[in-house]
Amino acid sequence: MITPPLWKASVQLGKAEAANVCALLELAPPRPQAVLVNEDPFRDWAEVEALYSEMPDGAFLSELVGHPLHVALLPDVDWIRLSQEGLPPVRAGRFFVFGAHDAGTVPCGVIPVRIEAGMAFGTGHHETTALCLLALSELAKARAFHNVLDLGCGTGLLAIGAAKLWRRPVTATDIDPVSVAIARDNAKANGVAPLVHALCADGMNHPALGHKAPFDLVLANILAGPLTRLAPSIRAALSPSGVVILSGLLRWQENLVLSFYRAQGFALAQIYRDGSWSALVLRNGGR
Repeated sequence: MITPPLWKASVQLGKAEAANVCALLELAPPRPQAVLVNEDPFRDWAEVEALYSEMPDGAFLSELVGHPLHVALLPDVDWIRLSQEGLPPVRAGRFFVFGAHDAGTVPCGVIPVRIEAGMAFGTGHHETTALCLLALSELAKARAFHNVLDLGCGTGLLAIGAAKLWRRPVTATDIDPVSVAIARDNAKANGVAPLVHALCADGMNHPALGHKAPFDLVLANILAGPLTRLAPSIRAALSPSGVVILSGLLRWQENLVLSFYRAQGFALAQIYRDGSWSALVLRNGGR
């Protein structure tokens, strides 16, 4: 099988900045396949590296993180799997997200989701993904959802989690066809392939979404900019008593995103935070 070329964007900076730069690179387009941090144990220095399946815009990323990034083409080695195969499992709410190397460590009383290292975003290790899983777990204590949309699904982790929680149909969409294929494979590996319908779509622009609407739960772990633009179309596709979980946004972007959704009649139900990142749970006002 011919593998696509892999690109690396790297930047050197102080250790205190490394975590925020990692988070920005993980969510900025095009989404990287992995982000690594190499720290000097004796100096206040770290190198952040992001791996991409397509050449990233170095000027844009440099402006985003506030430091000059170096972009280079890597030799033909499976860097993604090498970088992710040692990641620890993630416990978020009722969910336990793990890879093949953790299969023997799954505890009792959890909802296991197996996600392998691959060419898509969403292994559960990013704060926003874990926050969405926590929000799903909390919602499930009070209500069952019957028609769920995972918008910008990446690996399909959230869609799989929703399918396992409620055993009901879930639609998973992503603009990237590689992510869609991976989401289908992951749904099959987790025994929910009949429930998860993954398709390639740009936002809400797909005829199938119109046919499947109204949704009673929409998950959107993307970026603040797309979230604001999608507010009217998400509102139009949501049932009168529907709920949305929005993430991929920093704390300082909460009010910005909220203003767009409040204008559509949504009410804030809950905010989950981890470090610099947030997830919002909103309820449709039925207006």
